[in-house]
Amino acid sequence: MNKKDLAEIKSELLTEKKRLEAELEKFAKKNPHNPEDYDAQFEEIGDDEEDSTSEVVEYGFNLTLEKTLEKSLKDVNKSLERIEKGDYGICKYCKQEIDPKRLKARPTSSACISCKTKLKSM
Repeated sequence: MNKKDLAEIKSELLTEKKRLEAELEKFAKKNPHNPEDYDAQFEEIGDDEEDSTSEVVEYGFNLTLEKTLEKSLKDVNKSLERIEKGDYGICKYCKQEIDPKRLKARPTSSACISCKTKLKSM
């Protein structure tokens, strides 16, 4: 992969990292013991039964959203680490170069299309 494409992908990943962190911070706090972990906050809306129901539903939704966003953030961070180590764009299974078109479409890819297809068919 050429340096220009790599720089563009790195910039996209950094932008996505900031976006994910901002989304998480809207309803969760960083775990002080694990910087990659967020904890959704239980928001108290009111004291009656309807408010309590709304609180539980919203908290459940936020927990699901938290897990999804955390996974995406973890993938972005892993990709940024691979860029820094110099092994970004190499398939973790066959050790061949991942097509730059795939990486531009999905910058967090860690497997080439061939290996990913084989894994999905298993």
